[in-house]
Amino acid sequence: MKPDLKKIQVPIESEMHVFEQKFRDFMKSKVKLLDHITNYIVKRKGKQMRPMFVFLSAGIFGKINDSTHRGAALIELLHTASLVHDDVVDDANYRRGFFSVNALWKNKIAVLVGDYLLARGLLLSVDHGDFHLLRIVSNAVKEMSEGELLQSYKARKLDVDEEIYYEIIRQKTASLIASCCAVGASSVQTDEAIVERMRTFGEKVGMAFQIKDDLFDYGDEEIGKPVGIDIKEKKMTLPLIYALRNADWLEKKQIIHLIRNKSNNKKAVNQVIAFVKKSGGLEYAKEKMNEFYQDALGILKEFPESEYRNSLSALVSYSIERKK
Repeated sequence: MKPDLKKIQVPIESEMHVFEQKFRDFMKSKVKLLDHITNYIVKRKGKQMRPMFVFLSAGIFGKINDSTHRGAALIELLHTASLVHDDVVDDANYRRGFFSVNALWKNKIAVLVGDYLLARGLLLSVDHGDFHLLRIVSNAVKEMSEGELLQSYKARKLDVDEEIYYEIIRQKTASLIASCCAVGASSVQTDEAIVERMRTFGEKVGMAFQIKDDLFDYGDEEIGKPVGIDIKEKKMTLPLIYALRNADWLEKKQIIHLIRNKSNNKKAVNQVIAFVKKSGGLEYAKEKMNEFYQDALGILKEFPESEYRNSLSALVSYSIERKK
């Protein structure tokens, strides 16, 4: 049966409602323009999977408390700040189908808003002595930045192998979900071994999540993101890496030429997509995605069964089976 987000949220439904208001309060400032922009950001919220990972992870090991709420808010604030800055760097005009902050208020304002959100997150933790949570999330932000820079550097060289690809997605995507699960566990108990195990669980989920996202690039219809966008941006993802590794010398040279010199040409992009599909790249990526998925579920089964664990398991399934 396909996982349903509303059913998954049942054990933490009241916490999610409280969190939404608390998060709005955490973002408030004395500057009207800033309040106007942060209200716009809050209204564009997505599925709120990050706070769900935090609250469900906490619920497995103890009673969800104010520290859990602050941890979830810290992750959302720092992650939102990074997205606002990313849109400036990428010169992106849209985010989740809405105009980006920089598109509406220009780059200078967007950078300052991102800085404000970052500072609010740091102060939220410092003011309440949540240094253990701040350490977890700050490390994730560092990893995310390193992952983005590594990917940008490798996009110029087009020499990403499978090992480097895993390192990029571990840093760029998996580190954030890992921090959500570690923060949730750390907010309700002090056993470092459990916190580290939940961090590893979240990392496995994040790896599977990103491979799923990369598979969307080869979809037959535009769902989640435009088909071929990774190829246009010269991102070497797992299906393409596998296909190139198994191609003969001449075909590999031709495909690399298309990606390097004709990535803005729709016909060339479609040629690369056809090459990957023919080479079994999608099947290989799905196989690896399922390995990470099963590893994550295996870790989760180490802990006592509860409604929180069951919902967290369903959330993992949802993240892998999603259509966008």
